[in-house]
Amino acid sequence: MLAKTYCATVDGITAIPVTIEVNITATSKEPSFAHMVIVGLPDSSVKESQSRIEAALSNIGITMPRQEITVNLAPGDIRKEGTGFDLPIALGILMANGLMDMSEAGRFMVLGELSLDGSLQPIRGALPIAIKAREMGYDGLIVPQQNVHEAAVVNKLKVYGATSLKQVMDFFNHCAPDLQPTVIDTRAEFYAHQNEFSLDFADVKGQEAVKRAFEVAAAGGHNLIMVGPPGAGKSMMARRLPSILPPLSLAESLETTQIHSVAGQLKGGTGLITERPFRAPHHTVSQVALVGGGANPMPGEISLAHNGVLFLDELPEFQRATLEVLRQPLEDRHITVTRAKYSIEYPCNVMFVASMNPCPCGYYNHPTKPCQCTPGQIHKYLNKISGPLLDRIDIQIEITPLSFNDLSRTKPGEPSAAIRERVVRARQIQEERYRAFPGIHCNAQMTTALMRQYATPAPQDMNMLRDVINRLQLSARAYDRILRLARTIADLDGSPTIQTAHLSEAIGYRNLDRETWGQ
Repeated sequence: MLAKTYCATVDGITAIPVTIEVNITATSKEPSFAHMVIVGLPDSSVKESQSRIEAALSNIGITMPRQEITVNLAPGDIRKEGTGFDLPIALGILMANGLMDMSEAGRFMVLGELSLDGSLQPIRGALPIAIKAREMGYDGLIVPQQNVHEAAVVNKLKVYGATSLKQVMDFFNHCAPDLQPTVIDTRAEFYAHQNEFSLDFADVKGQEAVKRAFEVAAAGGHNLIMVGPPGAGKSMMARRLPSILPPLSLAESLETTQIHSVAGQLKGGTGLITERPFRAPHHTVSQVALVGGGANPMPGEISLAHNGVLFLDELPEFQRATLEVLRQPLEDRHITVTRAKYSIEYPCNVMFVASMNPCPCGYYNHPTKPCQCTPGQIHKYLNKISGPLLDRIDIQIEITPLSFNDLSRTKPGEPSAAIRERVVRARQIQEERYRAFPGIHCNAQMTTALMRQYATPAPQDMNMLRDVINRLQLSARAYDRILRLARTIADLDGSPTIQTAHLSEAIGYRNLDRETWGQ
């Protein structure tokens, strides 16, 4: 007898529908054990489902059919990965064996990993699969209970959270009144948690120039690097950057949540992500872990930071080859991972923030502690970061430690909420300015043509900029960065044009360029 169930597999951050066809063939001589063949490019985890399914059926009082069982995962030219196929395959076997009503199987998409006792375990990618189920017109989606909150954010789709194979079986046999769709007010829940932050810039004492640089970076979506001695507060301020970034929109939140869902990073009971992601991988991170891919393709750290912040602490300690793979994603804001067996594209629209010591000992330019490094050692240390990567970082700011008098102040700094208000106003100006240009939302994304239109200083200011470029031997990319920064500073001031003060401040954020540092 032939039965069909319906599920999906994840490719990148999108889902591909999969039809599971189960055929049970009677044999002249009944074998002593079930013989199941799975075809359709299954990986090892899918092939191992036979053992889990057989044990699960046994523990709910059902014997696996002692016949020839053929399972086809269609389409057959797409590789199937993961344990989420356990539940739909088990249901197909029950239907083909006449133990379950198959009349409504075509109305539902089903996924779930089976434990040996028949209970369901969570899967990866429930959100993109729910989006695909709604797109294809399914009435409902059945997932493990741990994934129901994640999938239920998709409206116009009934999402059922099941706890066991027996419960799903009874549902299709119309014997499980307790299995009801989960209803979530997505918008209300999203906006209720949108402004919750555990870290605040009010905790940062002093460092007004650095906080101003963070404000400019947040207002224009610019990348930033801090150079300063240990204990100056570099990591402390970087971790507070999401609190001054504009709130996530529903579209950004949905895309961000999809990436974390595919990576299995969402905790049970989690709906839409409401805070911009902050990722801070250790300096021992590999290239694959940073950009994504692997034997079973997964988003990397740069994609997990999509619509948020990627922070690399102690930048020179990262392997140079690992840092170089960031160059193209930071420029293009997406990354294509191509291997012999697959090609996957992940989004990675991130704010890149980095920190580093100024020299091997960490005390170059320190106000009180002498540096023990020679100029050659300083240059060798900085040469661990390539010029092209440094050029892609718009703001290069030097940070010095606070004195005891500054640290002992009891007056808190400006709160993140106040800084965020200015940032949001500047972003609104940019959104309106680039409304007619798809894919451009902030000044950091401006093309050369848009810069000529919106970021051209007055002739006298261009002469000043030309002198600075020649004196510091800055690259053409650094020239573009200065103009983008000046446009952002002008937006923070509410100025329609770039003034001399805006350009001067922007030039000041390039004072760590390689030719002038350490001399």
